[in-house]
Amino acid sequence: MNLDALRTNARRVLDDATIPELPNHYHGKVRENYDLPDGRRILIATDRLSAFDISLAAIPFKGEVLTRTARFWFEQTADICSNHVLEYPDPNVVVARRLTILPVEIVVRDYLAGTTSTAILTMYKAGRREMYGHRLPDGLRDNEKLPETIITPTSKAAYGAHDEPLTAAEILERGLLTAEQWDTVCGHALALFARGREIAARRGLILVDTKYEFGTDADGKIVLADEIHTPDSSRYWFEASYAERVARGEKPESFDKDFMRNWVAARCDPYNDPIPPIPEEVIVQTAEVYIRAYETITGREFEIPAMDGTVLERIRGNLARYF
Repeated sequence: MNLDALRTNARRVLDDATIPELPNHYHGKVRENYDLPDGRRILIATDRLSAFDISLAAIPFKGEVLTRTARFWFEQTADICSNHVLEYPDPNVVVARRLTILPVEIVVRDYLAGTTSTAILTMYKAGRREMYGHRLPDGLRDNEKLPETIITPTSKAAYGAHDEPLTAAEILERGLLTAEQWDTVCGHALALFARGREIAARRGLILVDTKYEFGTDADGKIVLADEIHTPDSSRYWFEASYAERVARGEKPESFDKDFMRNWVAARCDPYNDPIPPIPEEVIVQTAEVYIRAYETITGREFEIPAMDGTVLERIRGNLARYF
């Protein structure tokens, strides 16, 4: 990572990727989506960082980092299950098959970790032992490896709402998935996670947990969608310091994705107060986290390309054939 180049390009961000010439625009938290008449979907990853139910800031190269990281993993796992990718016309853009997204997020976990209300560590510390259809034994320590890899599915909540924990029985009873679909996504998710865990270990990383989204194509076939094993969808720890830190009762060392979130939360109540101006140095440091994650996960250097004009102008040029 060239930090001087990163600081020089700190203002070169993609905050909005609205392209009026493209049809059927859907504005997501991070991605701009366009549905083409022929069944393809264009997904443009912006640099927006979303937290506290709002967009906090635009982080230089975040969208490109997420797209490149997901591309690495899609290519590393293509033999396990089909994914939605058709092509990458731009570093921030995926052209994909349009899918009907299944209404269940598949979260795979190898460790007793997490901080949200749906995290198994939160539930465990509150005294619960039955969760997501699994029973965990007494006596587990924070961030300890689980006796076995488990799937903890949740509903897909609307933006600003909270995901709801589910069990396999509830998924089938509510008709969210058929028994065949549930078996298929579980098989795919566990195989994808095993591959991710294996490759991460070679890079000195522990793949702690991750979420997968699946959809069905026009023929009803289940296809991997969205992104895979990125810093936004997965938790990674550094293997070298893991055992010592856990033995001391400390949190494992990780990519600090919450760097900016923590900075804001230390200065206001972000759900009720105005967000203070975020210094450029905090934005640059957050970008460093994402780029470092990409380089560590993939073993590839993130090169900041020379470029005339804005990121949006480059994307428009690369997508002109779709107008």
